[in-house]
Amino acid sequence: MLTIFQYLITSTHNFQHYKHFSSQIKIPLHHFNSRLRKRSSGRNMANKMPDQSFDYFLVLDFEATCDNDRQPDPQEIIEWPVLKINAKTYKQEGKFHTFIKPRFHPVLTPFCLNLTTITQEEVDGGVSFPTALKDFETWIENEVGLDKKFVFVTCGDWDMKTMLPNQCQTENLQVPPYCRSWLNIKKAYAEMTGEFVKGMMPMIKGLGLTHEGTLHRGLDDCINIANILKFLGERGYKFYVTGGRSRD
Repeated sequence: MLTIFQYLITSTHNFQHYKHFSSQIKIPLHHFNSRLRKRSSGRNMANKMPDQSFDYFLVLDFEATCDNDRQPDPQEIIEWPVLKINAKTYKQEGKFHTFIKPRFHPVLTPFCLNLTTITQEEVDGGVSFPTALKDFETWIENEVGLDKKFVFVTCGDWDMKTMLPNQCQTENLQVPPYCRSWLNIKKAYAEMTGEFVKGMMPMIKGLGLTHEGTLHRGLDDCINIANILKFLGERGYKFYVTGGRSRD
């Protein structure tokens, strides 16, 4: 079954229904008109995909120590997944994934275990954060390439704006320079649909996609973010950096 947004963008004949639905789904008229122009251009979908400014999208979604009432201090990353997505084909071409053993709060709370489904055994068998960071930098150099244009894609700003720099500061480590900018997929979704949402599931539902895996499992979240990225990109959205940090 099509969502209202999908229904509106599938045919120029649906324009007459725009005013009826616009107040409910908050799609600005200029966004809808843009979809109509692209749909009526007579070109196939592949030719409508814009040339992106990047070689790769690196989809990232940290999972961290957490609790129901009050977050652990300091909060620590326990799962570090990244998917390497070709910016032309939107196909996955590589993956980085590791579990990290917390240093300050090594025993996960019942809330964290239930929310993420990450087990105590998985983090007990994980690497230290400094090792994870070093392994990640090696992966970037060898599997992505520092000579390539890439951007991290996140669901929100927290991962790259808050979590990574905070833990690097706690561990007296430098944030890699290429980790100082990112693309918040929620902002891309908002520009495409006219509606800003708080989480990943409303985007999946709004685009009529099927959720894969387990919510709040980092690697599964990356897969779903990549699906949203592909959906928007194949329908004409040109991605750009939405957030950044100056040198600490």
